[in-house]
Formats: sequence, C-alpha cells, structure tokens
Amino acid sequence: MYYRSSNIAARIFDRQISTPAPGTSVHHARRFYENLVPSYTVYEVECPDHSFRKFTDDGQYLISFSRNHQELIVYRPRWLSFSCNDDDCDKHDLPSKARRFDSFFTQLYCVSLASCNELICKDFFLYMDSNQFGLFATSTAQIHDAPAVGGAVQGVPSIEKITFHLLRLEDGEILDRKVFSNDFVNLTHNMGVFLYDDLLAIVSLRYQTIHILQIRDSGNLVHVRAIGEFCREDDELFLNSNAQDISSSDKNKQHQSTENHVENQMHQGQPHMGNSFLSGIKQRLLSFIFQGLWNEESDDTLRMQRLRMKFYFHFQDYVDLIIWKTMRNVTSCIYSILGQVQFLDRHHLLIKFGSVDGGPQVSRNADHHPAFVAVYNMDTTEIVSFYQNSADELYLLFEKFCDHFHVTSRNSMYMNFVSSHSNNIHALEQLRSIKDKASNSSQFVKKMLASLPFSCQSLSPSPYFDQSLFRFDDKLISATDRHRQSTDHPIKFILRNYPHSLKFKIKPGAHYFQAVCILNIKMTR
Repeated sequence: MYYRSSNIAARIFDRQISTPAPGTSVHHARRFYENLVPSYTVYEVECPDHSFRKFTDDGQYLISFSRNHQELIVYRPRWLSFSCNDDDCDKHDLPSKARRFDSFFTQLYCVSLASCNELICKDFFLYMDSNQFGLFATSTAQIHDAPAVGGAVQGVPSIEKITFHLLRLEDGEILDRKVFSNDFVNLTHNMGVFLYDDLLAIVSLRYQTIHILQIRDSGNLVHVRAIGEFCREDDELFLNSNAQDISSSDKNKQHQSTENHVENQMHQGQPHMGNSFLSGIKQRLLSFIFQGLWNEESDDTLRMQRLRMKFYFHFQDYVDLIIWKTMRNVTSCIYSILGQVQFLDRHHLLIKFGSVDGGPQVSRNADHHPAFVAVYNMDTTEIVSFYQNSADELYLLFEKFCDHFHVTSRNSMYMNFVSSHSNNIHALEQLRSIKDKASNSSQFVKKMLASLPFSCQSLSPSPYFDQSLFRFDDKLISATDRHRQSTDHPIKFILRNYPHSLKFKIKPGAHYFQAVCILNIKMTR
C-alpha cells in the first residue's frame, strides 16, 4: 500500500516531482486535507446575536439573519489571522482579540428584506455560483384552515404573500422580486424551489403548478412557463377559443329545449371549462400509463382485460394524485403533503406524486402512503417514465446513478466531488450493509426512495465529508444540510488511509457552530 506522508512539506515536494493520473488532479489535491485539519478550538467567542444560515458553496460568504427575521446580514471570512512558529503551539494561548467574531469575519452589509407582517424564511437560501446571486424568501403567516377556492387543493395551508428576493451578494443590491399571493410554497430546506444553472422551478402546492423562471445575467426574474393546469404556452388560448366556438354554435340552435338553453348559458359563464377537463400534467400522466399498458399486450382481448384491471379500476386513484413530498415533523409526528420537484437537466423534471389520502394527518409511517415518481420532458410536454415508490427498477437506478439525481450547476465543479454510493466504494458498502440488515426489502426501497426528489443545494462539498479521505458517523454529522439532535459524544474524523489515525474531533454543544464553520471555511483553501 502506498504510504502518504503526514508531513505537508513532504507532500508538497512529492507533488512537485510527480504527476497524478489523468482525470485525478482534483482528487489528488483534496488529499492535502488529510494534513490540513482543525486542531484548535476557540471557546467563548463573542458572536453577534444572529441566526446563522450557511456558507455559500465557494466559502466566500457567510449568510445570517437577524433574530427578528427582518434583516439579512452577510459576512466575508477573513481567513486565518494567527500563527505559531514554536514546536508545541498547544501551550500558547491565542491573543485576546481571537475571541471576537469580527476577528475572523468582516460584515459586508445589512439589508432589510421583510416588510410589514412578513418574516424571512430562515431555512431557505439558494446560491447562483456563476453570477454570485443569492435567492431569499419572505412570507406572511400560514393560514391552516384556508378554504379551497379557485382550484386549490383541499387541506393545503395558504400564505397571503410569499416574496422571493434576488440579491447580488457582492454588495447586497436587490435586483428583482417575485411575489406569490394566497399560495403555498414549501420553503423548508429549499424543498419547494429548485435552482439549476439559470433556471428556477417553484412549486405551488396549493394550486399544483410548477412555475419555471429564468434568472438573467442582468438580475431579472423572467417567467418562462407554468406547468400544471396547462403544459404548453397556447393550451389556455386553444381551450378558451374552443369554448367560445361551442358557445356560439349553441346560440344558433334556436330549436333547442329550455333545458339545453340554460346549459348553454352556463358554458358562457365558464369559457375556460375548467371543471370539464383534468389538468394538463394529469392528462399527460394518464396518457402515459394507458399507452404503456396498451403496448404490453398484442391480443385485443387480453389488452382490454389488462386495461380494466390496471387502468380503469385505478383510474380515480390516478386522477387524485397530487404533487407532494412527505416530511416528518419530529416534534408532533405529523406528516404533511409538501410539494417538491427537481431538475434532472435543462429539459427534464423529476416530479413526485402522492395520494390525497397522504395529506395532513397523524401517522407514524409515511411509507404506507402511495407515492409515485415521474420524469417529465418540458419541451415535448410528455411523461418519459413513471415509477411507484417501491419499484426495484427505480432503486437500482438510484443506487448506480445517484449523482445524476444530485444534479448540480455546470459552474460548480467542486460539487462533483460530494461522496455518494455511486462514486464512492465506502458509501456503497455502507448502503449495502444497511440493505442486508433490513428485515423487509420493500420497506427498505421505499425508505431510500423517499428522499427523491432531492432538495436543492442540500449537500456540502467540504473535503472533510469526503468518505475516501475520512471516516465519521453520518448519524451525527454529514454533508447533508439538515438539523440533527445534539449528543454528548464527540464527532470523530478518522483517517481512511493508513495509519487510520484520529485526525480531529468536534464536541457538539455550545461550540458546535464554530467547529462547523472551520469545516466549511477550509474547503476552498
């Protein structure tokens, strides 16, 4: 086995005289973090009373919000400011100014985002790497018992005003805003919004609509299309024109009965015939299921039997499917329907559908609710594939090609090195170990596929989370951006390669934030 020196000077010399294999230069550079590890903890640091969100993926900005959730405060790391030349630096105390937050971070600006009765959504933040734009959201309070009017889904909360703010992070200038009124978008952990390059997908759960926006280089939010009731840009125009033609034709039939005349007047009051048609996305879904079953049999008798058993019998179940995402509230154990969609590329969306029966209710296991995943082509407006959440075929795709689900911007090269079971042998062994221990294979598949679609920018590219470099307990800490319950046990990072020694550890608790800051700050240095 090749032994890599623990002396960084020796490793730099080795880098000068040797050339890594083609395509491995970034992996070779990341191995230097085996030597560059946190080795000192500063306690009782005078930190501002803010709600810290996260670092941008390039490590250049630290995003935080004021405690009243009205203002955005952005800091820039000042990087390392102190050094020691002695042999035993642990015996020396850092200067007193090292215990101040402003010794490590410089405040760039403070911007007021929320107005009137709005509050900043502290769990929502998306970063556009190419232009260094930041997307933030403010909203009013939820109305849980809002009536389902105008085509809204029954039981889904309503928010009077949701505002998306696009900022230039360099100076905090607000470039554009997008407002949604009397709607519901799930902003927790970016679940209802997905950013891919310059395309932005916002899911209106209340009205079952996917809004596609484009972020221009000028900083403008331009509405591209809305997918839901209609799929093509001219669908609404065609249906309205057809309804008017039908209405005009009925008027010319003077010999009709009075009952038919009354019905004709009803058509005049509803020219869009919204109650007569399923939504465009639902029609595409039913068409895909029907054609798939039709093509499975060549004999007409067997074909009709199959359609009766697997299509017409479940027709209403397919009609009742809505875009959703199940998430557990740890405190109340309530499972809610939360809309989520993700980009697979610039043309395809991964959409999760669930039954209305899986709506807001008390349940101990969300896996029991029926759920389906569909791939939708925005250009052709067709459903490309459709799977149930227990399909072994979908799980095999998830296991072998997980990185294709964790889609990243073409400008974020470092995001390609996030460890997953499709690019890291250690993560794959861990997944298969969990699979072997599972008592029920079907429930295991459902549990793994419950994470689809993935939340946008939910992974950290820090090399300290690279499982080819370090081994750690992913139940306590991982690259996934989510809350975890603090424990009394230190989080240990053990060298994956020889000599498999403990490189550093983090003690959860009051100084947990400072330690995580170090993990993120050092990732680009």
